Amino acid sequence: MNVPVEPVHPTQRQVRGHILFTFALAIGLYVAWLLRDVLTLIYVSALFAVVLMPVVRVVQRIHIGKRHLSHGVAILLITALVVGAIGGFIFLTLPPLIHEVTSLVRTLPDSSPAFLQRLNRLPVLRDVNFSAIQTRLKQDTAQHVGAFVSSISGWAAKFFEIISGIVLTVYFLAEGGHIYPWFLSLVPADRRSRLDITLQRAATRMGRWLLGQMSLMLILGVLSGIVFSIMHVRYAFALAVLMGAFNIVPVVGAMVSTSIAMLVAATDSFTKVLGVMAFELIYVQVENALLIPRIMKSSVDLAGTAVFIALLLGGGLAGVAGVLVAVPSAVLVAVLIDEYVVQPANTNQENSAAF
Repeated sequence: MNVPVEPVHPTQRQVRGHILFTFALAIGLYVAWLLRDVLTLIYVSALFAVVLMPVVRVVQRIHIGKRHLSHGVAILLITALVVGAIGGFIFLTLPPLIHEVTSLVRTLPDSSPAFLQRLNRLPVLRDVNFSAIQTRLKQDTAQHVGAFVSSISGWAAKFFEIISGIVLTVYFLAEGGHIYPWFLSLVPADRRSRLDITLQRAATRMGRWLLGQMSLMLILGVLSGIVFSIMHVRYAFALAVLMGAFNIVPVVGAMVSTSIAMLVAATDSFTKVLGVMAFELIYVQVENALLIPRIMKSSVDLAGTAVFIALLLGGGLAGVAGVLVAVPSAVLVAVLIDEYVVQPANTNQENSAAF
């Protein structure tokens, strides 16, 4: 005897579909939270691939005889130049720099009395108990050295992330011609052309961001080299290159490179440390008030307020990596908002006239 099956009402099917979609969305968000570090690395690598693609196209125009460089050869050439430059810089400058900083750390507890006596002559610091500070400094030196050694594993993990990001960027550059059409195929066919044009426009503006950022890096590197040479700071050229290279990460990069320059200057005199600090403070004011608004406005067409907010949001969401890609991400978001959210004035007038 056949038992009749009650037909499922369309409303019940919709409710079940909504419930399943909600569970799938919750599981997807949970998995994304667990893999947030990996997803951030993938996003940063993909964004850098988009930014570097114009550079690859420029390199492809190089003639070798009657032929142009292929896409793969151009990527390999750029990768080899970047890795070679970084490796050469590290090989030539890092060993003596580590030696000087290590010597400074070792001699700091013994040389600190004279330095603290000079500080005690200042009116503002006359009432500070520098003897207790000196005793605590001697006691904590071994502890800080041990903490530094134990943090090497964390630095090794960060170094592995950087290498992974470089490899991913190379893969995105090499296979972007296949990945991008696949991504567009996920969009309905009637909307695909509009999205393609929008993303191409965003990629063009993001490529100009790289030119603007390289201009800021060059300005800081040249000025640092001139100032450090005048002050007779050790390894002035290496420190200038370091400050220019680290400036690719806004705010954070300048802080790290300035700290290194101050440590090197401290091996000579406290006056040079104050000189390095004063130079950095003055340059930051000039860069934030004059250089960044003009260069970024002309290159990526973003207001200075938007750039600053993007840096804050990027740093809050993903730390240094977020700051690194904050501006190109803001460019992408701005282009998408202009295309899909902002309504032209004439459209609003036509709609009001129709009513």
